Amino acid sequence: MTETFTAIVIDAVDGKPKAGFRQLSQADLPDHDVLVEIAFSTLNYKDGLAVSGKGRIARRMPLVAGVDLAGTVVESRSPDWKPGDRVVVNGFGLSETEWGGYSRFQRLKAEWLMRLPEAFSFEEAMAIGTAGYTAALCVDALESWGSIKPQGPEVLVTGAAGGVGSVAVSLLSAKGYRVTASTGRPETHDYLASLGATGFVERASLSEKGSPLQKERWAGAVDSVGSTTLANVLAQTVYGGAVAACGLAGGADLPATVMPHILRGVALLGVDSVMAPMAKRERAWQILADHLDRAHLKALTTVEPMSKLPELADAIVAGQIRGRVVIDVNR
Repeated sequence: MTETFTAIVIDAVDGKPKAGFRQLSQADLPDHDVLVEIAFSTLNYKDGLAVSGKGRIARRMPLVAGVDLAGTVVESRSPDWKPGDRVVVNGFGLSETEWGGYSRFQRLKAEWLMRLPEAFSFEEAMAIGTAGYTAALCVDALESWGSIKPQGPEVLVTGAAGGVGSVAVSLLSAKGYRVTASTGRPETHDYLASLGATGFVERASLSEKGSPLQKERWAGAVDSVGSTTLANVLAQTVYGGAVAACGLAGGADLPATVMPHILRGVALLGVDSVMAPMAKRERAWQILADHLDRAHLKALTTVEPMSKLPELADAIVAGQIRGRVVIDVNR
């Protein structure tokens, strides 16, 4: 097929990664086993860094940006996949070392694909995207640790109005946990309350340096901020509690001590969504299928054309995006 289509390609310009629109054909795509026609992608913080050029995400160039995609198998050299299969891909180096989802078509390795649960449309799958799937991984990690209980002590979600935070609030509240949301945007309180948050913490109170051990409050937490915020959350976690850490929007450092860990038995659970084993991915997506309120998902989602991605990328890096943004790659 010689028909061309629009993609967002990151290339090196004067030694720096720069994203731009480019016309491609299927012949330009990598020689992987499965060709997917993409219906939707999504906008994550990492996508914002990659497209805006404010972070060096792409480590091999040129490549198509976009860490997520959902679509239909068109061709397959793999016995595991056949034309018509509905699939979703999250991570696996897309937009970093592998060509990603900001394109109408993509060729992918068979082992990167996961069958999209029948519960979700392509648009809903990308409303969830890496952010929502990561939130489900975090909830699964906290429940596996065993410190959080329905109607028990509070569970904190930092960066609550963002993509990971919004889905985490919705999932935790649907499962019966008492959720407190941390955000620096008071105007999002009504929105977060509609997702199930029952309490709020001002972001600034967690972003200022605090003592290594503070008053115990959180049975568990989902943290996408890192840095001083994560240090304070650990210092406020109850004896035997756990924090699932999955992001670094506030910085990659961790100015903390071992005291919460060795005096209160607090666990820091690292959550990686990029290279997570397929069994974990399938369990996370099943949690989403079983517990994510579709009305909540709709309320926290907007759909935008790929043509607006440059300005959307700047907005998400600046903390101006609420909830989830689905990208229609055909507009």
